[in-house]
Amino acid sequence: MTTIRSIDPSTGAEIAAFEEDSDEFVESRLAAAAAAVPLLAELSFDDRARLLRAAADLIESEIDDVAALITLEMGKPLAQSRAEVTKSAYGMRFYADHAEEFLTGRELADPAAVSASAARTRFDPLGVVLAVMPWNYPIWQVVRFAAPALMAGNAGLLKHASNVPQTAVYIGELFTRAGFPQGAFSSLLIGSRRVEAVIRDPRIAAVTLTGSEAAGRAVGATAGDVLKKSVLELGGSDPFIVMPSAHIGSAVLVAVAARTANNGQACINAKRFIIHEAVYDEFASLLAERMAALVVGDPAVLETQIGPLATEAGRADLEQLVDDARGKGAAILTGGSRGDRSTGWYYQPTVIADITPDMRLHQEEAFGPVASLYRVSSLEEAITVANDSPFGLGAAFWSNDPEEISRAEREIESGAIFVNGMTISYPELPFGGIKRSGYGRELSMEGIREFCNLKTVWVA
Repeated sequence: MTTIRSIDPSTGAEIAAFEEDSDEFVESRLAAAAAAVPLLAELSFDDRARLLRAAADLIESEIDDVAALITLEMGKPLAQSRAEVTKSAYGMRFYADHAEEFLTGRELADPAAVSASAARTRFDPLGVVLAVMPWNYPIWQVVRFAAPALMAGNAGLLKHASNVPQTAVYIGELFTRAGFPQGAFSSLLIGSRRVEAVIRDPRIAAVTLTGSEAAGRAVGATAGDVLKKSVLELGGSDPFIVMPSAHIGSAVLVAVAARTANNGQACINAKRFIIHEAVYDEFASLLAERMAALVVGDPAVLETQIGPLATEAGRADLEQLVDDARGKGAAILTGGSRGDRSTGWYYQPTVIADITPDMRLHQEEAFGPVASLYRVSSLEEAITVANDSPFGLGAAFWSNDPEEISRAEREIESGAIFVNGMTISYPELPFGGIKRSGYGRELSMEGIREFCNLKTVWVA
């Protein structure tokens, strides 16, 4: 079996190592998950809500240790790691409060129209759902699946990213510690090559993945081959459009946060900044100034704003994208290098301008603190540039013109659009993309219903 290693990205040093789970252990987890499904079905919504609130209380009480673990394994600045834990607890309580409402079916007002005395719909759990989750939000990404899945009566198996095994162990044990039936939710420490066999196991009813496009293609293909439901939340190259009527100072402040949150390693980070020529020079100058002023350093220090990238390979990929653009004539306004740190996988906050269609940055996702600038002369051109991407996850649109806002809402190709703000996930709102950003939705009512059987009930 392969060894799964936890590496501190701020130093490159190994901090823990785990042997992959054996086939026998995976079998035991599959059996336990299947056995938990009827136990979960016996629990009322109130019972499940009580257990989920207990899990929220538990993770909140351990916030110092959990946040430190997130930062240690993937390099997120500590303040952001604490915020992730807090958001995860909130997400659990949200579904504890609203799951029954979201999963209440409807009664047909006129059952005689279908020759019945009564007709209604109901939402039933599917069974065991496999979640293949990423390292960039190692607690929140899991919770946004686990909370609705458990409240719906599904059991969950987690295959977490291999560079966050300690976090995987923690979150895999959390719900059992909170009182859920044994096997209701647990982790598998396995490599990606073994995921296909788990999906094909007849006890797995469905699969959800958040990750790269390549991973999504593999998981989606396998799920499709065995006719199992899948939800895929993949990459993004989100546009951030600024029109002349916008408040430029506010737009720049939000742009910095939108590009650099999580060290720039989020699918919904703004990545392509599409600026009207009337305000381009002002915006570009302020953006470069504020990006250059960010505090880069040890992510365990609360004052740090930018930590290392999570993996050495990720930094290499980012460097290649920037170097390709630079070699084809792009202008580096700030950053564009590793900086002067001798250890760790750091990359300086970067602003790069004069992007052209022949550059890889124009079509590929930059997973790190690199902002690409585009100058446009009209709203029509801004929308055209925004849509000239294989991705369609989120978008930000800055304007105070109602007609411009209305047109942007209609014409920008994305799963979400945030007006005069930045794309972010909320438990209250559905989340997901179109095009090569995936399909299906997480969060809100739509997310909990993804892994339910919408059943029609007809009574003579």
